[in-house]
Amino acid sequence: MGIPVKLQVFEGPLDLLLHLIDKNKIDIYDIPIVEITNQYMEYIKAMEEEDLNIMSEFLVMAATLLDIKCKMLLPREMNEEGEEEDPRQELVEQLLEYKMYKHMSYELRDRQVDAQRALYKSPTIPEEVLEYVQPVDMDALLGGLTLSKLRHVFKDVMKRQADKIDPVRSKFGKLEKEEVTVPEKLEYVAEYAAAHKAFSFRELLMGQSSRVQIVVTFLAVLQLMKEGAVHISQEQPFDDIVITSNA
Repeated sequence: MGIPVKLQVFEGPLDLLLHLIDKNKIDIYDIPIVEITNQYMEYIKAMEEEDLNIMSEFLVMAATLLDIKCKMLLPREMNEEGEEEDPRQELVEQLLEYKMYKHMSYELRDRQVDAQRALYKSPTIPEEVLEYVQPVDMDALLGGLTLSKLRHVFKDVMKRQADKIDPVRSKFGKLEKEEVTVPEKLEYVAEYAAAHKAFSFRELLMGQSSRVQIVVTFLAVLQLMKEGAVHISQEQPFDDIVITSNA
């Protein structure tokens, strides 16, 4: 009674060939076709496979190896360029392609294993934390400048605006309420900053047509500074304050 031997299971004939090549440490570009064919045929004889479809694939490859073995014994055929054709070339290309896809399958399998270890958790952050806005440090935002310097420029421009009013004619005529909002001025100052890049804070205020326009423009500048849309600077203590766009 013979000792039963359990054969290694291969995914297909190319898988078996790669196993034989690796086992014998053979250069895949220079396969000793006689040796590999003999080993392959020994494995085929030892196989007991009930699935004829799978068995047929191994038999087709066995026939291919025998055909290549016969061609290796005959004089080499010449191609169009006058070079000798290697009967093993097509088989080598199939083995290289199969080896590449096999390695890719291992990579995908490892990624699948890693993905199974990742768990998704929906966010459970309290609303009060989501709504929290970090307070703005105006001293850090203004750098070397202070709010008092901005206020000084603002008051100076407001005083000049008041000096423009005719003390006699201003008491006559129809007074109309000027409608201006902070969002409108925010858009105006943002567009002005994008167009000019760097401009004088004083000139910006001087360009407004009324006290209300000046006040709202000043508020808009402070809001844009808070949002980080603009940056103000002053090179020397008594120089003009310059506003620079961060866009």
